Amino acid sequence: MKLLIDFIQAMFGSMLSLDPVSAAKMVVMWAIGGTLIYLAIQKNMEPSLLLPMGFGAILVNLPLSGAIDQMRELGPEAGALSELFRAGIANELFPLLLFIGIGAMIDFGPLLSNPKLLLFGAAAQFGIFITLTLACAVNLVFPGMFSLQDAASVAIIGAADGPTSIFVGNYYGTKYLGAIIVAAYSYMALVPIIQPPVIRLVTTRKERLIRMPYEAKEIGKTVRILFPIVVTVIAGLIAPRSVALVGFLMFGNLLRECGVLNSLSETAQNTLANLITIVLGITVATQMQAELFLSAGTLMIMLLGLFAFVFDTIGGVLFAKFLNLFTKNKINPMIGACGISAFPMSSRVVHKMGLKEDPQNFLLMHAAGVNVGGQIASVIAGGLILNLIARA
Repeated sequence: MKLLIDFIQAMFGSMLSLDPVSAAKMVVMWAIGGTLIYLAIQKNMEPSLLLPMGFGAILVNLPLSGAIDQMRELGPEAGALSELFRAGIANELFPLLLFIGIGAMIDFGPLLSNPKLLLFGAAAQFGIFITLTLACAVNLVFPGMFSLQDAASVAIIGAADGPTSIFVGNYYGTKYLGAIIVAAYSYMALVPIIQPPVIRLVTTRKERLIRMPYEAKEIGKTVRILFPIVVTVIAGLIAPRSVALVGFLMFGNLLRECGVLNSLSETAQNTLANLITIVLGITVATQMQAELFLSAGTLMIMLLGLFAFVFDTIGGVLFAKFLNLFTKNKINPMIGACGISAFPMSSRVVHKMGLKEDPQNFLLMHAAGVNVGGQIASVIAGGLILNLIARA
């Protein structure tokens, strides 16, 4: 019996040494990590990100985990994930490298065929600034919960752009970075569940039945090459702090469109994007340690993130309805919802909704044009936030 007790103490001594509250929090984080893994595998919800995040959440919440920095008897000991965080997220490197891969995946052809679709991307950022105001107002009820920098970091969730959320949150050094990342990617994965009821709430069936014939236009190679360069310059003049975000995104697109770097473009789309996604997903889990993650602020962030996401969707739809007051060729308001940065999920959702209402109504190309416009608008919105609000 004594040998059995000694064995249990040796195996689980670190867990048994914790106070009951800390032990309970740790178990809760295991459950959260397990839930993320379940959603990734069973529900196929953003598996490339939710699975590494879920497993990472378990790794960093094991007692005295060697995956993160620990204070040992002989002094501080660096953990592998903590080192990765300092090397790739603390300096915003991983999110920016991921933007190269995303840019290489994006075809701006539908947007270039109808440039006014970019306006929907701008309109769909409406929820970001409303949520920023609301997050600041939360302090009236819960004094000191969010600083202005925390509020700005939370508001970016509404862009449905994970790398931008990481970039902005890390720039401001918010203590809620883990919750912000989980909220951003979770809501991106939930696009097919969240957006349809919101769209139906603010549109009529008559509006959802509006057909938008698509006229394919041949976009010259010169235009495709100039577009990422021009966008980078304009964004840099409007919001200088967005240059890194926009620039890396557009550099990836330039690799795709230049026509002489096909191998690099394919590497960026596949090898680079996949590698960075894996490392990024498991590394952000360092911010999901129980003492950082389990707080009233985390719950509030999840609610505010949902609010931002919903109102970004509504903003894009209402903008389309507003334009219909003045245009002869009516716009199906549903495509306005694609102004968020969840590419290509949002455009697919709207296309399916259009087909459900009318099997002959093909909205995919229009929706895709708005969706890639939202990708540009979201990173510019992130840059504007960085310009408007200084670090603490």
